[in-house]
Amino acid sequence: MVSRVIPVETFDLVIFGGTGDLARRKILPGLYRRFCSGQMPSDARIIGAARSDFGTSEFRDLVRDAIHEFSEKNDCDECNIEEFLAQLDYVTIDAKGEGGWSELKAMMRNDVVKAFYFSVAPSLFGAIAERLHMNGISDADSRIVVEKPFGRDLVTAKALNGDLAAHFDETQIYRIDHYLGKETVQNLMAVRFGNILFEPLWNAQYIDHIQITVAETVGVGGRGEYYDRAGAMRDMVQNHLMQLLCLIAMEPPSKYDPDAVRDEKLKVIRALEPIAPHHIVRGQYDATETEQSYRDDAGDPKSRTESYIALRCQIANWRWANTPIYIRTGKKLKARASEIAVVFKETPHSIFGEEAGTHANVLRIRLQPNEGMTLQVTIKEPGPGGMRLVDVPLDMSFADALGDEDDVPDAYERLIMDVIRGNQTLFMRGDEVEAAWAWTDPLINGWTARNDVPKLYDVGSAGPDDAALMLKRENRAWREIKE
Repeated sequence: MVSRVIPVETFDLVIFGGTGDLARRKILPGLYRRFCSGQMPSDARIIGAARSDFGTSEFRDLVRDAIHEFSEKNDCDECNIEEFLAQLDYVTIDAKGEGGWSELKAMMRNDVVKAFYFSVAPSLFGAIAERLHMNGISDADSRIVVEKPFGRDLVTAKALNGDLAAHFDETQIYRIDHYLGKETVQNLMAVRFGNILFEPLWNAQYIDHIQITVAETVGVGGRGEYYDRAGAMRDMVQNHLMQLLCLIAMEPPSKYDPDAVRDEKLKVIRALEPIAPHHIVRGQYDATETEQSYRDDAGDPKSRTESYIALRCQIANWRWANTPIYIRTGKKLKARASEIAVVFKETPHSIFGEEAGTHANVLRIRLQPNEGMTLQVTIKEPGPGGMRLVDVPLDMSFADALGDEDDVPDAYERLIMDVIRGNQTLFMRGDEVEAAWAWTDPLINGWTARNDVPKLYDVGSAGPDDAALMLKRENRAWREIKE
């Protein structure tokens, strides 16, 4: 099954930071794929804006190289590339000064959708928003896209929201989190609210607990200086994992509408209970004969920043009373895997006797790699010898069920097209961001005040032993991290 492609309106998209790493790796190759799929109109334009003293031809050369480097080889049709490059322009611009803004204004059309992607450091968001407004480049229908981090605490998040709100209405601001653009993440709502099979069981009466795991095999690499100021809590939990938690736990919205969906997500964040210290495990990967430690990668031999974190979360409402949600994320773990596992309770009474063992249904939602879903069900093991039970998966990978996964847009492609359409459903609202920081800040302040030192864990492991003990105390266990 090939996905149906619906073209978007004609647009002018300005990418501030258009020569930067994110633009080269994700944004521009993603736009090229949308062009090849027929979703981009032939008169749409993409304008790179950065401080690099480039001309348009040099920018097109950079984009051509980026497509070859970061797109699949079968995507790179030379004829298509040249047609795509013909829709690109470039302007050298001073984000905090006056240079280039009049040239940018002269490039913009007034009768098309105007979108501005801030692929720059958050410290430049306010300056760019102000200059777009002051120079009459943006209008009431324009959209701006801002990348994380959305502040590093509640105070800075409020300040950042204030800088943007001074020049743009909340309906014009698209705070992008690429996790929300993943096909499987969006399918969370389809599975829950589109199937009578699941929603009646989606509560504390039938679900024992939920596990959310985002495991990476890479370390902090060249991001050591940034990462050491952030850590796993700020870099992953406060945004990506928080959004996954909201989608898995939220109440049914009245309709599939941006604010209706985001209202329900906000309720989940505000219902999160504070977390006791013994329900928090922080870790750092240790050195081996062939691998540097986190502290080596971060360039700080005394760093107390976590490269791993595990939390036991509790939502104070009727649906989830006394149902723990365990979340964990870390660097240099045994496999690259992102999944949500909904573990249902065991049957209240087994008619098969103790020898049949204990069994529970598990809905496993794989975010990466090999996006898809698996429902673990209990059946009789084939063969003679009595009623022996075994758990088997009912497996649906998107590649198998819906055709070649190369036909499925990646997260950035999908989200940028949603910006052009004016659909904010998969983007975070300002009050969501602030509520997430209001819950996160006390946790960070708590371990800072306690002078906590992260636990060491081996590269290629599942994380610190303390994380396993946290679940073992409640007669539970983490699911194995595996691809």
